[in-house]
Amino acid sequence: MSFPIDRPRRLRANETLRRLVRETHLTVDDLVQPLFVVPGNNIKREISSLTGQYHLSVDRLAEEAARISDLEIPAVILFGIPGHKDEHGSAAYDDDAEVQRATRAIKKVAPGLLVITDVCLCEYTSHGHCGVVSKQEVVNDATLELLAKTAVSHARAGADIVAPSDMMDGRIAAIRSALDKEGFTQTAILSYAVKYASAYYGPFREAVGSAPQFGDRRGYQMDPGNVLEALREAELDLAEGADMIMVKPGIAYLDVLALVKRTFNRVTAAYQVSGEYAMIEAAAARGWVDRRRIILETLLSFKRAGADFILTYYASEVAGWMRERN
Repeated sequence: MSFPIDRPRRLRANETLRRLVRETHLTVDDLVQPLFVVPGNNIKREISSLTGQYHLSVDRLAEEAARISDLEIPAVILFGIPGHKDEHGSAAYDDDAEVQRATRAIKKVAPGLLVITDVCLCEYTSHGHCGVVSKQEVVNDATLELLAKTAVSHARAGADIVAPSDMMDGRIAAIRSALDKEGFTQTAILSYAVKYASAYYGPFREAVGSAPQFGDRRGYQMDPGNVLEALREAELDLAEGADMIMVKPGIAYLDVLALVKRTFNRVTAAYQVSGEYAMIEAAAARGWVDRRRIILETLLSFKRAGADFILTYYASEVAGWMRERN
């Protein structure tokens, strides 16, 4: 049949009707809040490249985690900015480093809040790369041991989920083996399985001081032109023991996210990264976009493409909006 019998506009007549027939929904259960932990006490310092986001000392981060838990957000992901960096990123696997201390503090004030920890060396190395460097080359196999040590240290501190973001080959198997050997068989792995060498990471690298001191990361992160490679990466990580996989960045890679989800039908996350956040904030500050609407529309697009949950700097703010509506 056709017009005038078929009138799709009938189901768009008002907001209540649109809500009733909506195919994709965004809820607080879909959100994960990134947090940045730094050395010191009583520190809450706005990050210049990420307006509205903060460097937090462990005590202030614990307060923020309690607030996030009260909003019923299920999880946070922690990124550490150490006081000391060296060639091997030793602060990453120091049991008394910022991420480990923050994890223990969160578990005291909000035991039901899931703690995800970023497992990578770039924030901790003096050269800014994600692994061991020799002759200005990132050495894959030598890096695996350090990543595994980092994951075990995080699990020992109480992390529920470890999230390797380095893109070294074989890292999931190395981490799974190390966790199991140390008795952390229930610690889950969220793999940054499909992580592109993207220009969208700029504000984050300023936030954690992880810009490479030489070269770039295109030798280990994925080429933005590749899609079949994304399937191969996800397949390998799942075979090595990843419990969940992630596509990063988000908005420019919705096609990849949808394909990965359809192909494997496993728990799949998306990361709305720093550059995406910064662009929305810049446009909103100039009055070019409706800030609230574009945030919600963008997050909904990740869900529509197949994301089971979204890592986003807007998590706590959006959760607050949802509470207001209820």
